[in-house]
Amino acid sequence: MNAESTGTAPAHRVAPGRPRPAPAGRVPRPRDPGELARARLLVAVGTDKHPFDRLVGWLAEWHPTVGENVGLTVQHGHTRAPGVPGAVPFLGHDELQTAMAEADLVVCHGGPATILEARRHGHLPIVVPRDPTRGEHVDDHQQLFARRLGAAGMVALAETREALFEALTAGLADPSRYAVAADPDASEARRAAVEQVGRIVEDLVAASTGRRRGTRWRPWARSGRNGERR
Repeated sequence: MNAESTGTAPAHRVAPGRPRPAPAGRVPRPRDPGELARARLLVAVGTDKHPFDRLVGWLAEWHPTVGENVGLTVQHGHTRAPGVPGAVPFLGHDELQTAMAEADLVVCHGGPATILEARRHGHLPIVVPRDPTRGEHVDDHQQLFARRLGAAGMVALAETREALFEALTAGLADPSRYAVAADPDASEARRAAVEQVGRIVEDLVAASTGRRRGTRWRPWARSGRNGERR
């Protein structure tokens, strides 16, 4: 996955409402004629058992301002999503791959596996990390990890409602701002990137808790239906 090695170098992206080029070997579902004027936004909160009401609530507030101009897919996990269009609790691995391939923009929580998958598909994900002080996770590793990647330009960090809305507005106006070079067939590079992410997460968690580094972190060893670390 050379997206990780190339940082945030812009890649060609189509304007909202036009079909996105498919990664090699994967053909997204063609858009219906009625969808051609709509941008596609994928939101993924992962499979963690903690609810993420804050992010889903922000989306419920934001979507009426764009209405039919944006088609939503919201994977909301264990979070209630009443009235949010396109809401689905979980996506299987293949469904998630297809949704990322078809999306114009991706918003996700700070799960390393989801971030890696988004970048592998050519997205600079807009990341809203879970906050343990709000009961959204057991610790602050998502915040530490997302801030590290945000500082490196590898994600668009959005920790507030205002930052999320600004990122969505900018992304819909110019999707190329949230694109990276995609290389879906670089499996060996992807494996190396996953290992690197694991080391970063271990170091961040150890530093925040004062614990010594333990067993190597394996993001795919305890995965849910999204392939997401819990």
